[in-house]
Amino acid sequence: MTSPSSVPVPEPPKPGELFLAEIREQPEALLRLIEYVAEFEVAGRELAKRAPSVVRLIGHGSSDNAAVYGVYAFGLLSGLTTFRDSMSLTVYYEAPLDFSGSVIVALSQSGKTPDVVEYVRRARKGGALAIALTNDPGSELGAAAEIALPLAAGPERAVAATKTYLNQLAGLALLAGATAGQSVVGEQIRRVAELLAEAVEPLERAVARVTIPFAYVGRMFVIGRGLEFATAREIALKLTETCQIAAEPLTATALAHGPMAALDPLFPVWAIASPDETLPAVLDAARTVRKVGGTLVASGSAASQVAGADYVLPVPEAPASVLAPLLSVLPGQLFSAALAQAKGLDPDQPRGLSKVTLAP
Repeated sequence: MTSPSSVPVPEPPKPGELFLAEIREQPEALLRLIEYVAEFEVAGRELAKRAPSVVRLIGHGSSDNAAVYGVYAFGLLSGLTTFRDSMSLTVYYEAPLDFSGSVIVALSQSGKTPDVVEYVRRARKGGALAIALTNDPGSELGAAAEIALPLAAGPERAVAATKTYLNQLAGLALLAGATAGQSVVGEQIRRVAELLAEAVEPLERAVARVTIPFAYVGRMFVIGRGLEFATAREIALKLTETCQIAAEPLTATALAHGPMAALDPLFPVWAIASPDETLPAVLDAARTVRKVGGTLVASGSAASQVAGADYVLPVPEAPASVLAPLLSVLPGQLFSAALAQAKGLDPDQPRGLSKVTLAP
């Protein structure tokens, strides 16, 4: 008989092990999500039936970055006017907004963020249809909404979100496509999962070769345009959360204004390039960075078109341009994981952070 003292105790995870494992798990997380395509189609039909004048997206942190993507996903796939709404106007200022022609899409990893839940409750009282996208449809947010859709990302043990963010993008694309009766989106996401699985290992090797020069970087701009501005925001957030870099996301065109004055050879710029209508603006911004001698990192499926980039981290081209951000975020996630470890930081538990954003 084995005594309790002889039972082996599992070793605690090494710093960064959980964060990296969840990045690697993302292809599987996407496949789990598309098992719920039928539920998204039902929700999309209900959304379309409401014929909303506007779709309002809300969330915090990575969920707010996903909402930036959602503006483009709904606009491109369903033609609906969509924007990221202010929770503060409703929850704190109690502004008398008219929600009667609105559909709310609330994004939350846990479904427990207090002001997101309260916003949904008040918006529903004002006549809005509320849809929650969360890993826990049985959460407070799921209960507050009329429709709760599962993100199916699974438990996230690292504080900084990765697979939930990716599934939020995919979930928004599924919902927007379903609203317009486009059933092909689910199969396109399945293909993205395959491409993502093939890209992880080569990109891990690539980022390992470029992290050391960034070990003492304290500031950075991350630029994108259109769909990829969501990616710029998310990569900047990951660099800030896990690597203690003051990374600021900018649109490619905004860089040419005041921020350009801050650039020098010790101030890197990360440019996300995808082969869509916004590519010329990104390439133009990259040329400007090179003219002032700034260090340039290029990622995305059109990264090879960024002339003069010091570091190139390409990804496969998505089966549809609207799904490009599901692939283009991967280099930033892996880079953050590798750089955090190079700096002796633990990306699993960044200092001062927790999973749930609490109200003040």
